[in-house]
Amino acid sequence: MKKIYSILFFFCLTAVVWGQELLNQANQSYSREDYKKAAELYEKALQDEGISSDLYYNLGNAYYKDKQYAKAILNYERALLLSPGNEDARFNLNMANSHITDKIEPVGSFFLTVWIHSLINTLSSNSWAILGIISFLLFIVGIYLYFFTRNVLLRKIGFFAGLLLLLVSIFSNSFASEQKDKITERNEAIVFAPTITIKSSPAESGTDLFVLHEGTKVKLLDKVGEWSEILLADGNRGWIPTNQIEII
Repeated sequence: MKKIYSILFFFCLTAVVWGQELLNQANQSYSREDYKKAAELYEKALQDEGISSDLYYNLGNAYYKDKQYAKAILNYERALLLSPGNEDARFNLNMANSHITDKIEPVGSFFLTVWIHSLINTLSSNSWAILGIISFLLFIVGIYLYFFTRNVLLRKIGFFAGLLLLLVSIFSNSFASEQKDKITERNEAIVFAPTITIKSSPAESGTDLFVLHEGTKVKLLDKVGEWSEILLADGNRGWIPTNQIEII
């Protein structure tokens, strides 16, 4: 049994060392401004080591420096999907978006809706879930103070603090659920065709509606055969060949 554990430990240690060596090589290539090689190594690290926000961010940087803006946007978006509070990735995403052809103006949203979504994006699903659990445990402490202490001040603190913490717990768990849905549903994509005509129906014979270019972000609504129905931030919708987009 000890021999088996030793073998397993050896393989795990080898995998960790290999993964770190791969990242070191990628970082060195990036430092030497060999961005194509750096991107290749970061891609390999994602395959071998698994996904992470930091790896997607580094990969996005390599593609951005190599002027492959659609791939940079895709990886910045993936980094933000895993870590919505990554301000560096958000800043670089805006920089990459400034290089693409299509400038889609989003439909006006109610300011409260915009504020809530901005709040949700400050933390990941795991962070919101942890905050929700901690708030609920503190809520129980507040309830204890209210019901089992005789001090009037402590009872008031327990009541009002408990009520506030209960609300924080409810909202935190709701935000965690919404962030988790983003990760599991994956209903957004990036256009990878240099130029593509969006159709009114899922067929080449469909009416031409408008043209999109590489790097544009779209929301996926439906899929029929080899076609996907998309929605733009400005409300326009249509059908695009599925092989011309890459899911975030």
